[in-house]
Amino acid sequence: YDLVAAAQRAGLDATFAGGSSRAVDAACRDVFEAAGRLHEYVHGTGHGVGLDIHELPFHNRTSDVTLEAGMVVTIEPGLYRGGFGGFRIEDLVLVTDAGHRVLTHSPKREL
Repeated sequence: YDLVAAAQRAGLDATFAGGSSRAVDAACRDVFEAAGRLHEYVHGTGHGVGLDIHELPFHNRTSDVTLEAGMVVTIEPGLYRGGFGGFRIEDLVLVTDAGHRVLTHSPKREL
């Protein structure tokens, strides 16, 4: 839990107008890589939400989308083990000129 929460915090910190979807993904991946768990990160980092539940921008290693104020995106890193399962922590986030605002109100355990 703590590792996934740390990855999500890194992804949130990388979410701001003018930033990139690729940087959001990289911030999460870097946390997992430093912990030797990158091989368990087999799901995307997040995506845009609008008229469709899954739309641009997609946070991944190949995205070239620049985040703009007013975009609503998910930040949802997770770890998965074959034969076991996995979990992720997901928030819905509004991209703002000052950074981001988390729209999800579900409580999380503090690190």
